[in-house]
Amino acid sequence: MMDWLLFGLFLTLMLAGVPIAVAMGLAGVAVVAVADFGMLSLPTNVYTGVAKYPLMAIPVFVIAGLIFERAGVAAGIVRFVSAIVGQRRGSLAIVAVLVAMIMGGISGSGPADSAAVGAVMLPSMLKAGYPRAFTASVIASAGSTGILIPPSIALIIYSLLVPAASVPALFAAGIIPGILVGVALILMAWWLSVRNGFEADVSEARPPFWQSLREAAWGLAAPVIILGGMRSGLFTPTEAAVVAVFYGIFVGTVINRQLGWNDIWKVFVEAAEISSVIMIIIALASVFAWASSTLSTFDRLAQTVLGTGLSETGMLLMIQGLLLVAGMFLDAISIYFIFLPLLVPIAMHFQWDLVWFGVIITMNLALGQFTPPMGVNLMVTCRMAGIGMDSTLRWVLWMVLAMGSTVLLVTFVPELALWLPRHLGYL
Repeated sequence: MMDWLLFGLFLTLMLAGVPIAVAMGLAGVAVVAVADFGMLSLPTNVYTGVAKYPLMAIPVFVIAGLIFERAGVAAGIVRFVSAIVGQRRGSLAIVAVLVAMIMGGISGSGPADSAAVGAVMLPSMLKAGYPRAFTASVIASAGSTGILIPPSIALIIYSLLVPAASVPALFAAGIIPGILVGVALILMAWWLSVRNGFEADVSEARPPFWQSLREAAWGLAAPVIILGGMRSGLFTPTEAAVVAVFYGIFVGTVINRQLGWNDIWKVFVEAAEISSVIMIIIALASVFAWASSTLSTFDRLAQTVLGTGLSETGMLLMIQGLLLVAGMFLDAISIYFIFLPLLVPIAMHFQWDLVWFGVIITMNLALGQFTPPMGVNLMVTCRMAGIGMDSTLRWVLWMVLAMGSTVLLVTFVPELALWLPRHLGYL
C-alpha cells in the first residue's frame, strides 16, 4: 500500500507539472507521515543528503566552467582546433565536436558545455551556411560528452550513491567511451555535411598553427592539470575543482585579461544559482530515496524484474531502453536517485562491474540530453539558435543513432571502459 502511495503520488505530481525534485520530496514526506516513520527524520535526511564531501566538487566545477567560458578560453581553443582540422567541407562541424570534448574536460556539465560551445561556434557555423537546425543538433550532441569526459558532475553523483565505484575509477573509465562518442559524432556530422553540401566556401585561410597553439595553450592545460593532479595524488577530485577555479581566474585576469572583478562576482552569483538547483534536487530526492529504502520498495521491484527470467543480454537491453526514455524527460540527478536503488541490485545479481555499469548508465543519460522531446542540451542550443526543437528532428536523430551505436559497443565490450582504470590501478 505504501509503495503505491509513494509512486502514485510522485507520478501524479509530476504529470501535474510539479518540478521533479518537489514531486519526489512531497511523495517521500507523505509516506513518512502516513507510515509514521517519524517526521523529525526529514530534516536529518535532507541534511545528510547534501552534507557529503564529494558533493563539494559540484558547485566548484560549475564555477570553473563558467570562468573558463567568460575568460575567452573557448575562442582560443576553436582557433587551435580549426588550425588542426583545416578548411574543408564540414570542418566547422568537426571543430564544434572537438571543442565540446575539450571544454567538457573543464565544465563537467552537458548544458554548460553546449552553452559555451554554442556561444562561440553558432555564429561562425551559421555564417558558413550551416542550417540553424543542423548546427543546434551538432552542438547539443557534442555537449553530451561533457558528462562522460572527466571531470563529470554526473559521475561524481553516481559515486556518491554507489560507494563501491570510486570517483577516480569512474573518471578514468569515462575517458575512452567519451572519446569514442566524440569520434562517432564527428564522423556523422562530417558525413551529413558532405552529403548535403554544407560549408561550400572553404576559401578562408587556415589559422596559423603555432600562433593558435600559443593562444589556446592556457585553456588546453586546464584538463591536463585537473586530471594529472588527481592521477598523481596531488589533490582529490574536490580539491581539483578548487585548483581549476583559481587557475581559471589567473588565466582570465592575468593572461587573457577578459575577466574583471565585477565579472568574477557575476560568475559566483550564477554558479550559486545553478548549484542551488542541483543541491535542492539532491536534498529532496534524498527524502524520496530514504522513504523507498525504508519500505524496501526497490528490493521487491528488483526481485520482480529478476523473476521475469530475462537473460543477461535481455536485461541489459531493457535497462538501456528504460534509461534512454527516462533521459528524454528527466534530468540525470533525478534519474540516479529514482532508478539506481532498483538497478544496482540487478547489476550485483549478474555480477556486473559497478564502474562499467555507471559509465553505460551515464552514456544513456548523455544520449537523453539531446534526444527530443525534452533533451536539455537541445533546449539550450535551440534557444540560442532561435528555432523550435521540432525543426531539429531531421538532423538530431542521426546524431542519436551515432551515439546510440557507441553506447551498445561499450555495453557489450566492457573493457572499453574498464581497461584504463584497471591499467591505472583504480580497480
